[in-house]
Amino acid sequence: DSLVEEKKLEQWFLKITDYADRLLADIEKLNGWPEPVKIMQRNWIGKSKGLEVDFKIKEAEAQRWYLGHKSLRVFTTRPDTIFGVTYMVLAPEHPLVQEFTRGTKYEQPVRAYLEKVKHRTMHEREESAGKDGVFTGIYAVNPANGQEIPIWVSDYVLLEYGTGAVMAVPAHDQRDFEFAEFNDLPVKIVIRPRDFESKFLSLKEAFPDEGIMVQSVQFDGQTSSEANQNIGDWLVEKGVARWKTNFRLRDWLISRQRYWGAPIPIVYCDICGAVAVEEKDLPVLLPRDVKFTGKGTSPLSYSQKFIEAVCPKCKGKAWRETDTMDTFICSSWYYLRYCDSKNSKAPFDREKANAWMPVDQYIGGIEHAILHLLYSRFFTKVLFDEGLVSSDEPFTNLLTQGMVVKDGAKMSKSKGNVVDPDHIIEKYGADTARMFILFASPPERELEWSDTAIEGAYRFLNRIWRIIHDKSKQQTSRIKTHPNQQNQTTKKLHQTIKAVSEDLEKFSFNTAIARLMELSNELSKADGLDHETLNTFLIMLSPFAPHIAEELWHELRNKDSICKQKWPKFDPVLIVEDELEIPVQVNGKHRDTIKVSAAAAEEDIKKTAQESEKIKKFISGSEIVKIIYVPKRMVNIVIK
Repeated sequence: DSLVEEKKLEQWFLKITDYADRLLADIEKLNGWPEPVKIMQRNWIGKSKGLEVDFKIKEAEAQRWYLGHKSLRVFTTRPDTIFGVTYMVLAPEHPLVQEFTRGTKYEQPVRAYLEKVKHRTMHEREESAGKDGVFTGIYAVNPANGQEIPIWVSDYVLLEYGTGAVMAVPAHDQRDFEFAEFNDLPVKIVIRPRDFESKFLSLKEAFPDEGIMVQSVQFDGQTSSEANQNIGDWLVEKGVARWKTNFRLRDWLISRQRYWGAPIPIVYCDICGAVAVEEKDLPVLLPRDVKFTGKGTSPLSYSQKFIEAVCPKCKGKAWRETDTMDTFICSSWYYLRYCDSKNSKAPFDREKANAWMPVDQYIGGIEHAILHLLYSRFFTKVLFDEGLVSSDEPFTNLLTQGMVVKDGAKMSKSKGNVVDPDHIIEKYGADTARMFILFASPPERELEWSDTAIEGAYRFLNRIWRIIHDKSKQQTSRIKTHPNQQNQTTKKLHQTIKAVSEDLEKFSFNTAIARLMELSNELSKADGLDHETLNTFLIMLSPFAPHIAEELWHELRNKDSICKQKWPKFDPVLIVEDELEIPVQVNGKHRDTIKVSAAAAEEDIKKTAQESEKIKKFISGSEIVKIIYVPKRMVNIVIK
């Protein structure tokens, strides 16, 4: 809850904007990534084609010409609305704001407004209604029609986007409309709906949609999409504008005023300026004699021993950079270090990295969809361009796991709603906790914590324990199993091998566990089971409950660890069903379930359905309109 305010600092950036086009275009390569993540990255990069327009500044009253600034540049994706500009807005951080008002009667109100808004976060500014603002006393001239328009300052405009100045068109932009209404500024309509002839509409909100041009001189009558291109070209010909592609993405600020993080390997020299630390002196290590004051300055600045340095160029006196790097720097390439973690001479060996990369399967939270994953893609592309890796994308497939929710809120330490796993492990064992988490929800969705469901997972594992012990004893006693039952058990086993194998490939852990539960029901019915069947079941259980599976594996007198065993393979012949169970509906309501041969023809299945004693009661004396058969799924008899 500390008060936060922005300060102007000299800091270090990585020029990620040079890669904006490639980062955007190559999203199309990411076929194994979830679509929501790709959409978030596209939006974050935010490519937009538009027009950069110069609005000349009009000298107001007896004010001096401010530092030679004769025009104000704006970026717009809507040149078609330029005849509707009624005011302009600067971001509070725009360098011209204070220049415009210095020494004038507007200086004090502007200063007061800047003080008021400087504590608002970027998120608050983006989400706020953006109604408050203050006039600078300066006017600009609209290059389209020569009209003088007032220049305001408001924090609904951000310096980071575009040029930090906007041409406001309240009739066709909702935030501009709300600002104009609140500050009693004019609203001029230049686009009307296609089905409305008059150019004088009474607007209750902005009209941002496609329409027909009005009050736009020679462009009247054109569609707004046609005029968007034509007005832009006309302004370019006049020499007051230029077409430009803009990105929402900004260069990556890596400087941090904190202790943790890698020191930035730069020294400053009065003669040579900023100089990179020589490679032989890398890595620069964090000092231990630091002070943590909580005053917002880097703790490294309190270590005189760390600060004092020698300039690598002139060998004169120099001082170190005391900011540390954003920790995203480390997480942007750590996967490459895994390829060659023992290397003391380089981050990684090129051949080893190329043998492993790209990462086949990456797993992380959706909260990393933008920054971490975008920075990792950026790092990989830079390393690819330098010839250090052979892949220009780091992760082939991506799985984003959901959050754990308890009592309707995301589980987190800050909310105090965390469940202590030690208590669950002590009472139920680690496998129960693991089994519950994997069974409760698909990994990409939220998991609702439930104490009751934990009990259910515990009962299932205890049941497995009893089945293995009982059936292995029965097998040892050579109790014979009926051939039909043995065939049914074998068939179910191979069907489960196929289903669980496919579920694991898709990360459908909950359905894989459900298949094992179905198989356990079949195993419990058998009078005796051979060790091969029991062993196969345990191997399939082991990814979900490794401790119990390992223990039972040795109870069956197996040697080595269960985790060293090959994954079982199914027999294609044995997974084919001999018999099907088909639900039968009458007018869409379930009335019975019939058993038919898997090879039965459609007409025979329909006939069997009609001959069911339960079904006869519902269709007797009624006219059958039609019988719908969904192969292997359902029969629906429609009657009048």
